[in-house]
This record gives sequence, structure tokens and C-alpha cells, in this order.
Amino acid sequence: MDFSNMNFLFSLSGLAIGVIVGLTGVGGGSLMTPLLVLLFGIHPATAVGTDLLYAAATKSVGTAVHGRNRSVDWRIAGRLAAGSVPATLATFAVMQALGAQSSKGGVLAFLLGAVLLVTSATLLFRAQIVAFLGRRVKTTSEGMVAGLTVLTGVVLGVLVTTTSVGAGAIGVTALLVLYPRLQTLRIVGSDIAHAVPLTLISGLGHWYMGDVDFPLLGTLLIGSIPGIIIGSMLAPKLPEGALRMLLAVILALVSLKLMGLF
Repeated sequence: MDFSNMNFLFSLSGLAIGVIVGLTGVGGGSLMTPLLVLLFGIHPATAVGTDLLYAAATKSVGTAVHGRNRSVDWRIAGRLAAGSVPATLATFAVMQALGAQSSKGGVLAFLLGAVLLVTSATLLFRAQIVAFLGRRVKTTSEGMVAGLTVLTGVVLGVLVTTTSVGAGAIGVTALLVLYPRLQTLRIVGSDIAHAVPLTLISGLGHWYMGDVDFPLLGTLLIGSIPGIIIGSMLAPKLPEGALRMLLAVILALVSLKLMGLF
């Protein structure tokens, strides 16, 4: 396959995933990173680093659209960032101290697969998870909810920095539990807004470690920026339940492949 065809496929992939992220808040890292690894043969570390900067740019556009639609709760986004940004910096410090290198592609691929499996389960059983945990959080004070939101940000910071996965499916599910009275569209918008500083800082860290392919990044953005504009504009009008279920099945299969289980 020649280079121009590869560029077209990268841009087409960016377009499709941009639409999905705009609609559901899910699909950036959980779809793009394994797509780059399994379909295009990109090294796992490079796929993670490139996808993080791709997500930062894509979700910045999505945030602008959701912000214009007044579907972002900046208080929630700020609480998440208060946990995720320090966690991201701490994770990079640990990675540097342990001498984490790009050569450890097999370990990273397995870790990515494991997180994708959790993400898939979160998507499939979101209603049950929200109902089960919601009964326990319902009587929680506002201060406790704020603290749990920051803690959610910490968890997302670690997961996203190491695998580029989790900000969408896991983040949205946690917010649905913590803020049951908030409209789902505002949950998605707030999660996308929070993902911007998280993925930008994580992506810059991976760039420092040499794990970003900038020509690939530019080609992906050609498709993803119009894609997330389209998805974010359609989000208030379309049900996302069926799409979420399809995503869950795809992620489960991809995770098993990355973990070498089939």
C-alpha cells in the first residue's frame, strides 16, 4: 500500500473516531490506540504518545462545541483536573525513575489490553454499575462528592498516562454515579473538557520521552477535527445507547487480541 493511501486511511480513521468521541465522550484512546497498534502496526508506546496529543487537539474542538451548547459543567471538569494533572506528573516521575522505555512494547500492549477490557465492561454494564453505586452515593455530602471526583481524576490520570485509555468510558461512568441528577449530555461535555489538559500534559510527557509521531498526528487530525465537530453537534439529537454497546463488544475483542488471548 503506498504512502498516500496510508495517509487517507489514517485521516478516515480520525474522522470516524472523532464522530464517536463527539457523540459519546468515548472512543479516543480506547479505539484509536489499539487501531494504530493492531491495524497499522504502530509500536504501542508511539501509539499511546501520538494518540494523547491527538486526543488533546480533538477534544479541544469538542470542548468548544459543547461549551457553545452550554453542555459543560466547568466545576466538575476542574475537580477532575485537580486530581488528574498531579497524578499524571507523578506517573511520569515514576516511569522515569523505573527507566520505562519504549522497548517494552509487549508489556505496554498487555496493560493496554487489560484497561480496554475494564473499559468494555464499564460500557456494557454502565446502567447496573451506576444503579449499584448510585444507591451508596445518593446520601453523600457535597464535600464527599467533590473529594470522590478529585479521586476519580487521580485514577484517570494514571490510566490515561500509561495507556491513553479511560478518560471517556470510565470517566463518564464515574460522573454518572457521582452526579445522578446532571443531564447525560453535560456529563459527556464535562468529561471531554477535562480530557483536554489531561491528554495534553500526558502527550507532552510522551513527546519528551520520544514516543510521538508528529506526521502521523497531523494526518489523524485532518479527519478527527471535522469528525468531533459533527459528533458534538449531533450529540443532543441522537441516542447513544446502541453505539455504546457496539463499542463495548469491539473493545472486548480488541483487548483480548492485545493481551494475546486469541
